[in-house]
Amino acid sequence: MAGSREIRNKIKSVQNTRKITKAMEMVAASKMRKAQDRMRHARPFGDKLRNIAAHLANANPEYRHPFLIKRDNIKAAGLILVTTDKGLCGGLNTNVLRMVTMRMREMDAKGTKLQVTAIGNKGLGFMQRINAKVVSQLVQLGDTPHLEKLIGPIKIQLDAYAAGEIDAVYLAYNRFINTMKQEPVIEQLLPLDPSRLTENSREYSWDYLYEPDAQTVLDELLVRYVEALIYQAVAENMASEQSARMVAMKSASDNAKKVIGDLQLSYNKARQAAITKELSEIVSGAAAV
Repeated sequence: MAGSREIRNKIKSVQNTRKITKAMEMVAASKMRKAQDRMRHARPFGDKLRNIAAHLANANPEYRHPFLIKRDNIKAAGLILVTTDKGLCGGLNTNVLRMVTMRMREMDAKGTKLQVTAIGNKGLGFMQRINAKVVSQLVQLGDTPHLEKLIGPIKIQLDAYAAGEIDAVYLAYNRFINTMKQEPVIEQLLPLDPSRLTENSREYSWDYLYEPDAQTVLDELLVRYVEALIYQAVAENMASEQSARMVAMKSASDNAKKVIGDLQLSYNKARQAAITKELSEIVSGAAAV
């Protein structure tokens, strides 16, 4: 059994660790509420933009935007990977990176080349370690996503798709379900899924007046719609990050409390054994005298 001084030092060390994890839990809980509000506030804008894009696309059948045209043979693809900049959030990044790795193996088996846009330090580091082709990156987003920062890195993928250099673009992130559950997903971003584009929208036979022309309006609108989808994914990933970090830090604090209890019991046993030994020595000495 370890000495009482050594056990006392361990107790103090675990208590200091528990103070840190408890503080991080409270900070994550505060940031989580803000991130969830930001994520929910972004959803109505994306829904409205989707409905407008669906109405205009259906009202102008003579022009088909490249984002809406499905390509049969996918020789090259792009991936926008959204992860966190910091750790200590459980298996959040591990789960989405594992799913991305499986998808990359499937593409490699089919001979599909892949280029990656990494949003978040963890995803960037992983892609660099496996020698993936990283064409753009964005790290240190902070606690609030800004669309003007996202536009630059993702525009490289959008331009490559419009130019025919890649045939599909996928988006990988953690979807926020609730505080206790975050689901890693890989969605097809381009070409846009017609069923998703017309979701929650009704069919209209209205005739629109375009200024300057239908092609310019649709080109601008669909690019903004794709950017809104990516912004929503980043917002959901941030809400998932704070929720996962709060749960992980709470679990760490609870485990630290349990360890402190076990160490305290061991300390009491060691102290009692030392006292018993001293009493035995005193009694033996008195009997010898």
